[in-house]
Amino acid sequence: MDRAQKKKKLVFAINGERFELFGVDPSTTLLEFLRSRTRYRGAKLGCGEGGCGACVVLLSKYDPVLEKVEDFTVSSCLTLLCSLHGCSITTTEGLGNRKDGFHPIHQRFAGFHASQCGFCTPGMCMSLFSALLNSEKTPGPDPPSGFSKLTVSEIEKSISGNLCRCTGYRPIADVCKSFASDVDLEDLGLNCFWRKGENKEEMLSRLPFYSHSNEICTFPEFLKKEIKSKSLSDFNDYYWYSPASIEELQSLLETEEDGNRIKLVVGNTGVGYYKEQEQYKRYIDLRHIPELSLIRRDKTGIEIGAAVTISKAIQALKEESEGGFHSNGEMIKKIADHMEKVASKNLRNTASLGGNLIMAQRNHFPSDIATILLAVDSSIVIQTGPERTELTLGEFLERPPCDFKTIIISVRIPSWESVRRFLFETKTKLHFESYRAAQRPLGNALPYLNAAFLAEVSSCKTSVVVESIRLAFGAYGTKYAIRARKVEGLLAGKSLGLNLLFEAIELLKATVVPEEGTSCPAYRISLAVGFLFDFLYPMLEAGSTNLYGGLNGVYMDTLLKKNSKHESNNDHVHMPSLLSSGNQLVEFNREYSPVGEPTKKAGAEIQASGEAIYVDDIPSPKDCLHGAFIYSTRPLARIKDIQFKSPPELYGVVRVISIDDIPERGENLGSKTMFGTEHLLEEVYMDLPVDFYNDVDKGKACRLKKPLYGLEQSPRAWFDRFRSALVVFDYTQTKSDHILFVKKRGSLVSVLVVYVDDIIVTGNDLSEIDTLKKNLHKEFDIKDLGELKYFIGIEVVRSKHGIFMSQRKYVLDLLQEAGKLRIRAADTPIDQNHRINDSEGELVKDIKLGSQYHFYMETQTALAVPEEDNCMVVYSSVQCPQITQIVVARCLGVPCHNVRVITRRVGGGFGGKAMKAMPVATACALAAHKLQRPVRIYLNRKTDMIMAGGRHPMKINFSVGFKSSGKITALHLDILINAGISADISPILPLNILGALKKYNWGSLSFDIKICKTNHSSKTAMRAPGDVQGSFIAEAIIEHVASTLSLEVNTVRSKNLHTFESLKLFYDSSAGEALEYTLPSILDKLSASSKFHQRDAEIRQYNSCSKWRKRGISMVPILYEVSLRPTPGKVSVLNDGSIVVEVGGIELGQGLWTKVKQMTAFALSPVKCDTSGDLLERVRVIQADTLSLVQGGMTAGSTTSEASCEVVRICCNELVERLTPLKERLQEKMGPISWNMLILQANLQAVNLSASAYYVPEVTPMRYLNYGAAVSEVEVDLLTGATSILQTDIIYDCGQSLNPAVDMGQIEGAFVQGIGFFMLEEYLSNSDGLVVSEGTWTYKIPTIDTIPKQFNVEILNSGHHQKHVLSSKASGEPPLLLAVSVHCATRAAIREARKDHFKWCSSDGSHLTFQLDVPATMPVVKELCGLDNVERYLQSLLSHK
Repeated sequence: MDRAQKKKKLVFAINGERFELFGVDPSTTLLEFLRSRTRYRGAKLGCGEGGCGACVVLLSKYDPVLEKVEDFTVSSCLTLLCSLHGCSITTTEGLGNRKDGFHPIHQRFAGFHASQCGFCTPGMCMSLFSALLNSEKTPGPDPPSGFSKLTVSEIEKSISGNLCRCTGYRPIADVCKSFASDVDLEDLGLNCFWRKGENKEEMLSRLPFYSHSNEICTFPEFLKKEIKSKSLSDFNDYYWYSPASIEELQSLLETEEDGNRIKLVVGNTGVGYYKEQEQYKRYIDLRHIPELSLIRRDKTGIEIGAAVTISKAIQALKEESEGGFHSNGEMIKKIADHMEKVASKNLRNTASLGGNLIMAQRNHFPSDIATILLAVDSSIVIQTGPERTELTLGEFLERPPCDFKTIIISVRIPSWESVRRFLFETKTKLHFESYRAAQRPLGNALPYLNAAFLAEVSSCKTSVVVESIRLAFGAYGTKYAIRARKVEGLLAGKSLGLNLLFEAIELLKATVVPEEGTSCPAYRISLAVGFLFDFLYPMLEAGSTNLYGGLNGVYMDTLLKKNSKHESNNDHVHMPSLLSSGNQLVEFNREYSPVGEPTKKAGAEIQASGEAIYVDDIPSPKDCLHGAFIYSTRPLARIKDIQFKSPPELYGVVRVISIDDIPERGENLGSKTMFGTEHLLEEVYMDLPVDFYNDVDKGKACRLKKPLYGLEQSPRAWFDRFRSALVVFDYTQTKSDHILFVKKRGSLVSVLVVYVDDIIVTGNDLSEIDTLKKNLHKEFDIKDLGELKYFIGIEVVRSKHGIFMSQRKYVLDLLQEAGKLRIRAADTPIDQNHRINDSEGELVKDIKLGSQYHFYMETQTALAVPEEDNCMVVYSSVQCPQITQIVVARCLGVPCHNVRVITRRVGGGFGGKAMKAMPVATACALAAHKLQRPVRIYLNRKTDMIMAGGRHPMKINFSVGFKSSGKITALHLDILINAGISADISPILPLNILGALKKYNWGSLSFDIKICKTNHSSKTAMRAPGDVQGSFIAEAIIEHVASTLSLEVNTVRSKNLHTFESLKLFYDSSAGEALEYTLPSILDKLSASSKFHQRDAEIRQYNSCSKWRKRGISMVPILYEVSLRPTPGKVSVLNDGSIVVEVGGIELGQGLWTKVKQMTAFALSPVKCDTSGDLLERVRVIQADTLSLVQGGMTAGSTTSEASCEVVRICCNELVERLTPLKERLQEKMGPISWNMLILQANLQAVNLSASAYYVPEVTPMRYLNYGAAVSEVEVDLLTGATSILQTDIIYDCGQSLNPAVDMGQIEGAFVQGIGFFMLEEYLSNSDGLVVSEGTWTYKIPTIDTIPKQFNVEILNSGHHQKHVLSSKASGEPPLLLAVSVHCATRAAIREARKDHFKWCSSDGSHLTFQLDVPATMPVVKELCGLDNVERYLQSLLSHK
């Protein structure tokens, strides 16, 4: 058969539109196709791993036999296009749009203020839509009109696999709950549909109506007809095969000798974890083999085909547990419940059961499924060639890694009821539990350890006899899940007692031993001990009393009772609940209407519908190239050479851009700040063929020798899949040289970077390091920071690279005036030591703070397009277009007027799109200038995480003096700040740290702050840079003093709160007037509204009765100093009366455009005409354009919205002055006139209808203080270290809020981002300084299951700020500091746990003073609670027998 005969078409539908393709590259993903070959850009590339949910779409399949459509969500970044033959895809654009009308989901996302930057919103919409759609297919009574069949608890989980970095999830949860059948509309938060106090009928009438009968058709009729007529056969192509039988599959496998060139696929989800290195010659789709997709049930068990998806396996197990052959249905249900915590629903919908197990066996993937199936004695059928073998799962896992010719046929889970009847007396009972400890309760996170236990127990007088037991453990740093057979042998046939349990635990500790290099090995062993204890100890307590009162094969009732002496810590008995409720209290101010109204965010609907355009949504211009960076993986090494594994033209490389390509008049400039500049590129020596460059220079673009067979593959997706230690296309600002690759679409590049070591110190001789340190001893201040020639670090450690630090104290010029305030900033702390020595107590402690990655959903991106006359247009996702314009112009050696930087919106910034976005935009522009072709870059998530730098890590040493009452008299700080390789904005950190630290009256304060240059990527601004660390340092000091004195923490806090007089002393003019100091009243009000003292007493009672769960509560104040910056603006009224506004600020999701629109409508209202309608609807804020509005500055510091509103007001006032006389004249002649008539006459009479201004804030209101407070209550699981946030109450002073809905979103979003910093996010690097937390698998931001279950926020409308912009105050960054309340509450819970632990150890009270690291992850919390707490508890019981 020739090629023409073999060639077949790929047919599918997208939003009802037919697509027919030939010769498709089999590696092409659905997301690549959507974004590069269709007009649908709603699905976004957020991670390329299936871990963020930004790319979620609905996939629909049709069964012509059952005439049934199956709908489910998938991660389009992993779904292969060739697998969609005969399928239909629905994206968020398919639900609704501006032209045809928005879907109720879109409208509710906008109305509940649930979309900020909007990058994640389309994926959220599709996850919710899928849940609603599938709920209507379930049996049950019809829901009330306008609602779905889903309950609140069910519908909240629909978006558990989606990440959002902006909102804090609370408003998104409200959107979901608004569709639930059992929702109480009064419980829903702030929205633009109704106001609090309205009756439910009015609320329902204003809610965008939802009806499942009006839902869109997800599977078009034309596709159904083609499937029914069998005109669509299985899709096969040169490189894609869909065998219909095992025999056909084996035939294909036998013809292939190189297993590395062939890939078996079902869902392709494995590439999200294991990034592929090579191209495959063949893809074989296993889904069309009937035997691999069968599910068989009989009395001996349930057999599931290897190609069955995990979601379908879960469904089958639940059906079996509810009425199948198995009488031990509870065990089957628990297996299904555990499997629901594997990955996210989007991945489970396509990932196969066999694929998960083959990854566990071949790649040692930390599989939950392998562990739980091992515990229940599952078997597996495999086939190699014609030979078919059935093995136990344990035997399968222990085999050598399977080759590509070995396939899994099916998995069998036995019916333990039939086994039990055969082996034992029927009086025995089955007891099964499964466990996992992971950073997220609902899954979508790999476990530190998983386990599953199955026991056959019987009663013997007053004890329980363990007849037999199976103990499986996995994911703890072992190659595969194991059975703890020695422990099983010890327990089997014996009566359970304390001695036996303790002996079993000691034996288990010698069995579960993580391999070398595994993180947190002691913690993982402790988890294994805790889980076994949780499984066996309740049986020991129960004895035989209620053994026979339980259900057959089910955990005994006694063991499940909440009032048992032992609380079960197993969250798999019941799925954990999510957000139960939240209250938002806002006092509206209508004095300046529409300013002060909770107007919905501008553009929220089009963000939800996928119509909002981000930089990467801009279609690629003709001949567009794609660039990528290469980063060094070694410190202190120079790149000598770059060697291509194959000729570069084979991979489509057009040019390697080096320092030699910078124009003669240009500068090697990548970014600039007020503290200096940073290079874009360094000199690189490369061995490339001369004619390679010559061909490019002559315009002979190097062509691929191998055709792409139709579809061109999106380059950035290739980076995600084909990364290895030798092949990476990244950028980081280290001493190593930087180069930029420019390549054509679909090209594949592999390079080998050859290094020449430039090691300062070799060996581990500390004396050698000390000698060199003395020689390199150099005093430097901020100005010298960039001149250091060596990598230096915040600690001297043994290292072959030599790590040093500066030795001089310095104080910022901006802080010198602090000497007048009794805040000593002397060269030596002599005065401070004197004050400390005079104190009644002294404490010296160290604190370490880690870093945090911004995790904006949209990674760094830019598009550069060369234009006529040596001009360049750069579309950049950047927070400072003006500075970017300057950098690009200087790099290219052209005037600034030749460079136009445009930024419409940014998909999340948080400071990371300021300095770090400039090199990306500049590199694009340089390559485009050199090649005179458009060039775009969209960093993959790994590259972005390595490049970003993130928040500044610090090491703090403090000496504090205090009185016995808790009053602090003196404080001295030594702070080392890890700035990375270059200055960036690091020199502002000392000022910010002290600004937040001074929220307490320290009496006398001195400090010694060093900014250290290290072999890490440059640290940069991240939401509240320095302020969040300063606030934490203050709270840590307060906590330590309270512990030392055995005082209540709140007593020490209140003792050291400022009076207004001391506030003026510490903050001078920033303190404002006495009425503006609202912090004391906020604390009083919060204490009452949160019932703090009552809850504190209840928690004490709870902790006294609870051994294995402890609660803590904490109330923390914050004080945050901000400053306004000069800002430009322009307001123009067009001929038809519509209004266009330009401001220097960038819309990052913070609602800047919304507030500016409101201010424009308010400021023009004096000339508003009676028949003009709503001016707000006439206003449009347009994108930032550096050639249209100059001096735009930087969007940062929380005050850009205020400043932009003020400059707009100035512009509008000028327009009002021009229009008012005309209006009065026209009214005298014509009577009432319309707005349109007024503007028409203004044009006719040559009135200037455009006004621009440059707002420069006055000295007095330029800097001011923000106040707030939070109470958080947490519960800590002492067996795992998991922390649940039960409730958070916040009161935050927004002055008179410009938009309460926007500010509410900022408060909640910042707080949850702060939870990430204090509790979850580990931004780790290796010993060489290279980031190793490089994706969604290793870096965990908060999700909907990690936010407070009860989340109450009140915006205090203080209104005492007449010198501010309409009395408003900032809300973007300050609330992040409130998240320290969660950390402090966790510390309180740990303190209670340590009391018990050391009581069991018969230890003294020194345990009450300890340091809780940041972030307080599960291993950190568990270690402080006691890694050996189970053993200590059992020993205490044994000692009292």
